Amino acid sequence: MKIIFRWFGSNDDSVTLEQIRQIPGKPGIAGTLGDIPAGEAWPANRIDALKKQVEDAGLKLEVIESVNIHDSIKTGAPERDKCIENYITTIERLGSRGVKVICYNFMPVFDWTRSDLYKKLEDGSTALSYEQKEIDKINPENIAQTISKGSKGYSLPGWEPERMSRIKELFAAYTEVTEEKLRDNLKYFLDAIIPSCEKYDVKMAIHPDDPPWGIFGLPRIVRNESDITKLLSMCSSPYNGLTLCTGCLGASTANDIPAMIRKFADRIHFTHVRNIKIHSEGDFNETSHLSADGSLDLYEIMKAYYDVGYTGYLRPDHGRMIWNEQARPGYGLYDRALGIAYINGLWEAINKGNRA
Repeated sequence: MKIIFRWFGSNDDSVTLEQIRQIPGKPGIAGTLGDIPAGEAWPANRIDALKKQVEDAGLKLEVIESVNIHDSIKTGAPERDKCIENYITTIERLGSRGVKVICYNFMPVFDWTRSDLYKKLEDGSTALSYEQKEIDKINPENIAQTISKGSKGYSLPGWEPERMSRIKELFAAYTEVTEEKLRDNLKYFLDAIIPSCEKYDVKMAIHPDDPPWGIFGLPRIVRNESDITKLLSMCSSPYNGLTLCTGCLGASTANDIPAMIRKFADRIHFTHVRNIKIHSEGDFNETSHLSADGSLDLYEIMKAYYDVGYTGYLRPDHGRMIWNEQARPGYGLYDRALGIAYINGLWEAINKGNRA
């Protein structure tokens, strides 16, 4: 298991590489070039600069999160072939520079959705929260402004301005896109890129829909075990894989995370480990990683990874805002660093317990 830490770059992250390096175990980096619009090829010189910056800090850059998918690919629009060609160029450039995994998602229009970015918890910390009744009040065409107002000025992954400025147009583009068609368009994309992934040794790891149910009438195709089975069977190459996000999939009580880890073990290339507190189906808030603070058993999750001999990449996922830290919602330093310490402690205990 290789523990890493998501980092958005020196111009767009309150956390520094020097701070990350001081976390026990010196995790690697899940990096990105977030200012490059979806559909464009990542310039080689920008990739080189990012790699050098990370390595100069004594860290490794082997995972990219994310190379976003242009909506023309998801809708099957005529311009998708050009966007796929650019995506292949990006894969080739990343692979030739030592990147092993690309995390991406296939969610229509926008990425993850929450109703509150700073919900105050009983201990005084704040966390991301989802309440269906609050989501139901939102006009989807205004959701970008709603999310932006709650972000305290921080940019948010998955809510890039170039897409949000076209949100009405994007909703119109998905009018005729059913789940079946969206799945067909994902297969078209995978069939086109996987040969380059195999050549350059870059594994694709799709992130589940967050939350794992339908919102605003948009199609969703990565919500549960059945969806993931279909996804992995549509392209049998081991380079077509999964980012298993425990908090995302775990928001649905129908998803058994340890069982999914054991079933899909050989296709999980990246995992996000976090906890959530489910109040009722469709209502949850994020918590510390500690099992007792949420609805997920992190011990059983980490034991499942141990039992299957997981050697892929793992990062702590969204953290609370604690100790008066001011940071991008979910992506401060302190609580995610605590998450790594907890995960490392579980892993060491499981490992030594099995050797006894």
